[in-house]
Amino acid sequence: MPIRAARRATAFAFGIQGFIFISLTTRIPHFAERWSLHELEISIGLLGVVLLAGLGSVVAEQVSTRVDSAWVLRVGLGLMAVVVPLVCVAPTLWMYAAAMALYGLALGLVDATTNMQAVAVEHAYERPILPSFHGAWTLGGIIGAGLTLALPELFDAGLALIALAPLLGTLLPYLRRVSMPAEPAPEEAVPWRELLLVGLAMVLFYMVDTASTTWGPTYLDRTFDTPSRLVALATFPYLVASLIARIAGDGLVHRYGPVVVLRAGAILASISLAVIVAAPNWQIAVIGFTTLGLGAAVMAPLSFSAAGRLAGAGIDDPSLRQLRVDGVIARFNQFNYAGALIGAVMTGVIGADNLRWGFAVPMVLILAVWPLAKAFRAPENASAVSVRSAS
Repeated sequence: MPIRAARRATAFAFGIQGFIFISLTTRIPHFAERWSLHELEISIGLLGVVLLAGLGSVVAEQVSTRVDSAWVLRVGLGLMAVVVPLVCVAPTLWMYAAAMALYGLALGLVDATTNMQAVAVEHAYERPILPSFHGAWTLGGIIGAGLTLALPELFDAGLALIALAPLLGTLLPYLRRVSMPAEPAPEEAVPWRELLLVGLAMVLFYMVDTASTTWGPTYLDRTFDTPSRLVALATFPYLVASLIARIAGDGLVHRYGPVVVLRAGAILASISLAVIVAAPNWQIAVIGFTTLGLGAAVMAPLSFSAAGRLAGAGIDDPSLRQLRVDGVIARFNQFNYAGALIGAVMTGVIGADNLRWGFAVPMVLILAVWPLAKAFRAPENASAVSVRSAS
């Protein structure tokens, strides 16, 4: 199977994930009104989704040691295609909660395996392309946010049609593992100390990203006199700016290196959050969300790229390398959910009475990316190892 086909399939899977996630989160104000949910209750629900997504990622790690990540990704997309309509048309609160729980599990499966696929494809290309994959997620999110802006009254059965996207994703030609090695490389060879430093930076990114995409529309809705049809503007320009940053990310990293790019992004993200917290009206808040996307967007793809490089260092056999990287990426993906937990739950809990306070915490914490950025510096003799695909 041509590696280009696998790259397109993986990018499309990222786009599907972003499309579904943003289509649902930009309608949180609607779901909250429908089920009479307060910020604290929304936070509890998001906590459950995040924890189950973490469980899904663990399942992906365990299963991917026996079958390749392409198969697990298809299962996750298939589950998502089934549960998303249930989220949209649930007749009772308990059915809605159960459907969201299953969505969290599917999200974890898809999230882990799309990044496994992306790292494997990047190794095959022998150059950094992770930002473009995460850019595909952002593009899918832009389409989802655009759908909310264009059709703000689209709910229930109409909204359930978005499940056609993950259903289509189950048919795509993902990267297959060439063969299963006789036994994996020894566990102690994994450089977990270095991975921890990179993972902490990713926690900080997802803290900011989840706070913005999950709580941004609610922040505009409840803090300002924002027209209800425009609350998705907290997300739409943020994603557009993120897409621009991720498209430019490969070139910026090649020219300036990951350390400089990450540190500059952390400063811009902190300033942007300060604008959001102090905004006198919703228009200024939207400007803050927009520049936040420019500052923070490249942190996640650079984290996964660095994790893949560290996990596969010193392994020459392509199948063994991909097996090792798949397992490490699935574990590394837990940092994603740690950040999502902080961003989604902490923002809602601290901002239960005033969401400005909820956004003030990530405004300060994101600055910790500055000292962590040095962990992203690749060694001088680092080289990529190709991963061939099988038909």
